[in-house]
Amino acid sequence: MRPHHRRLTALLVSIIGLLSLTVGAAPAGATDFYLPPSPLPAGDNGDIIRHEPTRFFLDPAKLVAAPASARRIMYRSTDTHGEPVAVTGTVLTPTVPWTGAGERPIIGYAAGTQGVGDRCAPSKAMAMGTEYEGPFLSGLLARGYGVVVTDYEGLGTPGVHTYVNRKAEAHAVLDAIRAAQRLPEAALPDAGPVAIAGYSQGGGASAAAAELQPAYAPELKLKGAYAGAPPADLAAVAGRLDGHSAVGFLLFAVASMNDAYPELDIAAVLNDRGRGLQEQVENECTADALVNHAFTRTRDLTRDGRPITAYLGEEPYASVVEQQRIGTLAPQAPVLVTHSATDDIVPYAQGRAMARAWCADGATVRFRTLATPSHVGGYAASVPIAFAWLEGRIQGLPAPSNCGTF
Repeated sequence: MRPHHRRLTALLVSIIGLLSLTVGAAPAGATDFYLPPSPLPAGDNGDIIRHEPTRFFLDPAKLVAAPASARRIMYRSTDTHGEPVAVTGTVLTPTVPWTGAGERPIIGYAAGTQGVGDRCAPSKAMAMGTEYEGPFLSGLLARGYGVVVTDYEGLGTPGVHTYVNRKAEAHAVLDAIRAAQRLPEAALPDAGPVAIAGYSQGGGASAAAAELQPAYAPELKLKGAYAGAPPADLAAVAGRLDGHSAVGFLLFAVASMNDAYPELDIAAVLNDRGRGLQEQVENECTADALVNHAFTRTRDLTRDGRPITAYLGEEPYASVVEQQRIGTLAPQAPVLVTHSATDDIVPYAQGRAMARAWCADGATVRFRTLATPSHVGGYAASVPIAFAWLEGRIQGLPAPSNCGTF
């Protein structure tokens, strides 16, 4: 390994030290909760299958609890192919009263990359005090917003997590909001205002949910959606990640697509090492992937020595990758998109292209180019922008748009 690669790896390990704690055991008594009944009970998307009290801690020592009562939920949703599926998540009811106009709003929060292994589910990390997005969630709660955080399909529950899968993630986010509205114990409005938020993988899920909401969940009173650094074009993102310190995220996507689209038979193009890594990442969290697979080149994982990115423009893979593209439908609710111009993981140009496509179709879009370097830096810079923008939408202020200027 080159010296600068060693230094970068060491830096990554230090930055994700807290994240690595998410690979611990699940909370006591939580294992059976994540096993859905078979068959699933009849019902509609968003219906609660089961729920139980849980805790949300902001530190791994469990000394600081988030300002909310929390309930772990399992609810009905729909997978990529329109089949019913059980998804888990966490509903958070703030302890502070709602002092704004109208009913207390609910924010459907789409978490960033957690991993693919079941132990990586946000609901488990939140209960252990190791969820790295805890501070942002705490900020939402402090503002009096109800919050629901989906675990996404296959994250905690059986099956491979549908990582960066457009429809599955959008459905999980929208149905989580429905579930929060239908849970009496949460004491949240059953038809009040809602918004969606997320960064990175969560930014893509938020963006996809905003696109699909008019057709999939038209009854939701969606006031807006914040999407930070969205992976809107998976081919472009894959090109950035191959050989990168975060190439494990690309391996997550390969495992996800192979499970959601078994007809692709991705294993057939992989060599022994590639098949072994695919099986390995199905049980890994974010920190595992960053440490175990940094700077791996996918040409070393295929039988013919071509990188995985070379396959993405060929059938049958190209059509499936194109199905994941975000930006093909205009959201009816206003959207905020933030992206660092020097994002080192999710390419800036493809995020901007998504926002431009929405503008061209008549959507109300506020696009913010961030000068803060790197993907992680873009997250930090987006936080105050997102809070201010969400507050404006909840208050009913006119949504700003800068279409035609970026």
